[in-house]
Amino acid sequence: MTSSVNEPAPARRPLILVHGLWDSPRLFNRLVRRLDADEWPLLVPHLPHRLGAVPLVTLAEQLDDHIRQRFGDDASVDLLGFSMGGIIGRVWLQQLGGARRTHRFISVGSPQQGTLTAQWIPRWLFAGLADMKCGSALLRSLNADLSPLADLDCVSYFCRWDLMVVPGWQARLPVGTARGIPVLTHQQLIAHPRSLDVLLQTLRGD
Repeated sequence: MTSSVNEPAPARRPLILVHGLWDSPRLFNRLVRRLDADEWPLLVPHLPHRLGAVPLVTLAEQLDDHIRQRFGDDASVDLLGFSMGGIIGRVWLQQLGGARRTHRFISVGSPQQGTLTAQWIPRWLFAGLADMKCGSALLRSLNADLSPLADLDCVSYFCRWDLMVVPGWQARLPVGTARGIPVLTHQQLIAHPRSLDVLLQTLRGD
């Protein structure tokens, strides 16, 4: 008979956290403090976007460099993107080959179908913001071929009263499961204890 006493916990898959517009890695501090208790291998890169002027494809390329430097070329990972970070992550998954090494993709308050708040922003001035317009060339391209996401565990969370992603349900991915979190603001999706409980439950859901 084999004893299970003091058996080591199974190794966690590395987790990548991608921040959004007007944010930095500090955005995830509350989540990271709770993940640290599980000794989770984390990458929380800083992706300078110059107030939304940098195209999201460029930021996805920077993300790819960070991931390769931290975890090599082949290690399986999970990816969580907040707000604009969820679009950056999706570009990495679908257009830069990230899907082949990713198990789970969690999109939190990300305008996966665009947001009306970006609709009148000129691309020549703020290319990254313009990438998040409803019907933008980038979003049309991502939605045209969803096959890279077919084998991933995709989950999207949104806030019905979000004033950054308008309307709030535009934060649903076109694949996987979607769920509204009962918080009142965009930022609470990543900071409110209720949201953190939901995200941790999803991340631990293996």
